[in-house]
Amino acid sequence: MAAETPKVGIGVIIVNAKGEVLIGKRKNSHAPYYSIPGGHMEIGETFTQCAAREIEEETGLLIQNPNVIAVTNNLQTYHESGKHYISVTLLVTEFRGQVELREPDKCEGWQWVDPAHLPLPHFDASEQSIRCYLENRFCLE
Repeated sequence: MAAETPKVGIGVIIVNAKGEVLIGKRKNSHAPYYSIPGGHMEIGETFTQCAAREIEEETGLLIQNPNVIAVTNNLQTYHESGKHYISVTLLVTEFRGQVELREPDKCEGWQWVDPAHLPLPHFDASEQSIRCYLENRFCLE
């Protein structure tokens, strides 16, 4: 039997020209929480490759120049669900396309929101990463 190890999740803070961030209301694994878009890293992917793939799959957006801004050790998620994730969050301010709901089985819908006033309940890793973005600092938590 293989030992359990933490999984790697990639989250992406996408900021539009108005300074709003893209947030979705999750179904399934992170329900009923709001969160930035993202997903699981696949074997052989870089952080930026995973971010680009997940964002296109979930929203239809094509992102450019993503940068890592936060790494979080999601112990709250572990204590709630028994799943241990390391989340790597990237920041994107350049993208093409219009937001689409491409995975309605995983997300109720996407909305642009003021990052200082996030909808609740909010997924802990997403909330921590947005706080780092607002404070203009790299976070390692």
